[in-house]
Amino acid sequence: MLAALAMGCVLAAKRLTAAKWTHRAPHIGILLWQAIGVAWGLATIGALLAFALEPYGKGVFYGMAAMVTAPEYGGVESPHDVARLTALVLGLALLAVLIAVPIVAAVQTLRARRRHRDLLALIAREDPSVPGVRVVDFPAAAAYCVPGLKSQVVISDGTLSLLSPGELDAVLAHEAAHVRERHDLVLLPFGALRRALPWSGLVRDAQASVELLVEMAADDRARQRCCPKRLASALLRFGTAAVPVPQGALGASAAESVMARVERLLRPQSALPPAQRFLLLAASVALAASAPALWFLPG
Repeated sequence: MLAALAMGCVLAAKRLTAAKWTHRAPHIGILLWQAIGVAWGLATIGALLAFALEPYGKGVFYGMAAMVTAPEYGGVESPHDVARLTALVLGLALLAVLIAVPIVAAVQTLRARRRHRDLLALIAREDPSVPGVRVVDFPAAAAYCVPGLKSQVVISDGTLSLLSPGELDAVLAHEAAHVRERHDLVLLPFGALRRALPWSGLVRDAQASVELLVEMAADDRARQRCCPKRLASALLRFGTAAVPVPQGALGASAAESVMARVERLLRPQSALPPAQRFLLLAASVALAASAPALWFLPG
């Protein structure tokens, strides 16, 4: 059952990378991606451990408890025993990787943000025209937020000269949405998984899909406070003039997603029906809970 669930998550991820309905409900799409990631990780590890702990006949969780209290594994007397030991090592190794990599990524990100905040304290300034925003003297267009407990929104002189007041308000609303909804925490596990599995095209596509949905979610929050056309025109200007954001920051514009976001802002589609939204939310919760439940299923 765990192996089937893991394979189902892989197939669902492949379908979701090509899905367009997520553009109509980016928050639900993000939640579904998170559920798929949690279910896949726990199901893959659980399938390996369930096979490895077969001699105990108690499933994953109770089998691990039994192995700890009675460590005699039964010896290695056949190819089947070797396969079980291999599965045990792989399962525990994958569990360690999926725990360690996000922690390391989080620590590196926090250090990068702290260094960048120290740098901003030296080079950034306040501007009466944009209260609460840090301005740096830089000729190219730059607008990003540094999330965290001491979050900051940063723009450059180039941005002030490039954008009209309405466009600037739209960009700042977009960045405020990133800060308020902590989109950095949404992206962290997907970036960490990409580091753990750099050879996986599916993981790369999943990360790109979530990044686009995060930007669309921030666009949706921003257009509640400003004109969508102003945000679209600002994105088009940024698409040709923006510079990459620092490590650990979230920017208003990514060149590979600009046109999809502009099209969505200028030609908005109808929202998903309430019944469909409810079904997708229920499916996400059920999917995320299925793998942990199977861990506690007796063998």
